[in-house]
Amino acid sequence: MRRSILKLTLLAAALFVLASCTISYKFNQSSIDYSKVKTITIESFTNRAAFQWAPMASMLNTSLIDKYANQTKLVQTRRDGDLVLSGEITSYDQTNKSISADGYSAMVQLKMTVKVKFTNNKDHSDDFERSFSSTREYDSSQSLQAVQEQLVQEMIDDIVDQVFNESVAKW
Repeated sequence: MRRSILKLTLLAAALFVLASCTISYKFNQSSIDYSKVKTITIESFTNRAAFQWAPMASMLNTSLIDKYANQTKLVQTRRDGDLVLSGEITSYDQTNKSISADGYSAMVQLKMTVKVKFTNNKDHSDDFERSFSSTREYDSSQSLQAVQEQLVQEMIDDIVDQVFNESVAKW
């Protein structure tokens, strides 16, 4: 009897220790060699999309600047950075995504595409020029004006994450 109580006590203590232990992994948000790369230039992205919404370019520029400022140690410069990001919004479209039983649109899809040129002046093998896209859907019973700001910010956040991962995170 005493032996089983001792076993239960030891088992309870072991479970307590295991439950109170946590394993924490912290991934560095970037794979930048700060001994070589110290600055970044983020040029203003322009909106060249046929369908325009005025605040979109400034929202994208602000999000890019914030992402690199918050997740890297890079100093942002107006020009001649070790890393340079430039580009433009090339498309912003809405299309009917699904049709309801009565034959009208039930869902509308917004799609935003941004062409990005990345130059690493310390290692040009990292350079790229490519397009990044993101989509969001909304119920057609809502007006675009009612949902546009939130959906555009969500698409921008997604695109900025894609650009960051491609340029400096190397995941």
